[in-house]
Amino acid sequence: MKNLIVVIILFFSLVLTSCQNEPKEEPTDMDKKLANFVETDVNYDETLLDENQKIVLQKLYEAAKVMDDIFLNQVYAQNEEVEMMLEKSASDLDKQKLEYFKIMFGPFDRLDHNKPFVEGHSKPKGANYYPADLTKEEFENWLKEHPEDEAVFTSEFTVIERDGDKLVAVPYSQRYEAELIRASDLLKEAAKFADNPTLKKYLQTRAYAFLSNDYYESDMAWMDLKDHTIEVIIGPYEVYEDEMFNYKAAFESFLTIVDPEESKKVKIFANYLDEMESNLPIPDEHKNFDRGSESPIVVVQEVFSAGDTKAGVQTLAFNLPNDERVRKAKGSKKVMLKNIHEAKFEKLMKPIAEIVMDESQLSNVTFEGFFNHTLMHEMSHGVGPGFISKNGAKTEVKKELKETYSTMEECKADILGMWNNLLMIEKGIYPAEFENEMWHTFLAGVFRSIRFGISEAHGGGNAIIYNYMLQNGAYEYNETTQKVKVNHEKAEEVLKKLATEVLMIQALGDYDAAKKMITDYAVYSPSMRTLVDKLADLPVDIKPNFEIEK
Repeated sequence: MKNLIVVIILFFSLVLTSCQNEPKEEPTDMDKKLANFVETDVNYDETLLDENQKIVLQKLYEAAKVMDDIFLNQVYAQNEEVEMMLEKSASDLDKQKLEYFKIMFGPFDRLDHNKPFVEGHSKPKGANYYPADLTKEEFENWLKEHPEDEAVFTSEFTVIERDGDKLVAVPYSQRYEAELIRASDLLKEAAKFADNPTLKKYLQTRAYAFLSNDYYESDMAWMDLKDHTIEVIIGPYEVYEDEMFNYKAAFESFLTIVDPEESKKVKIFANYLDEMESNLPIPDEHKNFDRGSESPIVVVQEVFSAGDTKAGVQTLAFNLPNDERVRKAKGSKKVMLKNIHEAKFEKLMKPIAEIVMDESQLSNVTFEGFFNHTLMHEMSHGVGPGFISKNGAKTEVKKELKETYSTMEECKADILGMWNNLLMIEKGIYPAEFENEMWHTFLAGVFRSIRFGISEAHGGGNAIIYNYMLQNGAYEYNETTQKVKVNHEKAEEVLKKLATEVLMIQALGDYDAAKKMITDYAVYSPSMRTLVDKLADLPVDIKPNFEIEK
């Protein structure tokens, strides 16, 4: 009996040892993709709201979810059927793909040049704003032959469809009629409970805009929000998704609560917008003093985001509206998402800095440097060329630069974010020692943005800055330590030169020069590739778990 027991013990001991020695399963491609997004709770201070405001917030949350539905359609014509196919599948792999689909708003990896992760699908350059088989040449030839169609075809708020052998522009209010009626009704219901008159007006005018396809009055009303606790923007704004022309606006929403104490601290910066314009390193004839002088800055806690802004990488701040008519009359508003900043600094920026930054400069990578750069980035969207003249005709930068516009504009805002931080130091708003934090935190942040993919506007813009600064000696890469640092003797001079080049491309509406800059500098240079590869085990961004959805 004893011998039998010994045999049994030996048997199980061998089995256990064998199991322990078995190689662990390597993570699959989908495991790695999902690991790029670290789950993060996004909470807000509900005590800032009274009972009516809580009702308003709930109605706006429901309206924001409608933006998710519309944007999903804007991304890809087959998104609904792909999502249904993945939902019906019993495969574990398809369950993972469904989870990633929901992060990406489609079967295309936004971190990998929109490479499909579901077989049989390829994303059109024009997303679902144009017929999938439409080429740039066909669109441009149509406008040459039908110049009367130019305004409606290039409008941010139309989709292009085929009608037999013709092309036609269909207003968003018609194309997404059912969804926009639902969103409009929810905004009207929210407006009934809104005690703040400026918020009530915005919600009422935006409800009407969804049906009329005219967003001007409601954008003006949004700029007039005052003494409000709920800060919300909802509708079609950014044009990044349209990679064919950057003409068509994607639906999105930011639902937030104003942080009164933090908002007080940043109000001072709004007084310097004209000085920022004057300080631009370009001839005065190209400076834009016609934009409105209003430049409210609000610091908020994000409650929920939807549509374009939720797809893939999460937004840190926004500067809206984009309508140059509204900017000319009233300027633009900068909204800083403080709780998102805090999450990204702790979970992303600090670990990245520890890997890429030279030890001598690592201690200057700070939350203040991160937050203040974003603030100046958003301020800088509001300066520089907007309406311009080209060949004797009035036009806009974004129309002339076409699909290059988003990358060039994000590049400009990051360059001028640093340039304007230097101005704030000169004016005594920041202490002199903040300069090191500014330079070093931005350089670490370059690698956070590049990991979004250099085909994405923010990542591409940062790649241009890194490679230009490196090529001209303002950044230095140590082959031995595989670390980067700022060369303070050259940094400001090189930054000024780059700012001048980018601003003049915009001022002249020089599409060919924009394409050349992107081709030359929005690339994975050897040191960039080495450093990005070293970050492979870190998450790329956060995956928000919104408290309001629990």
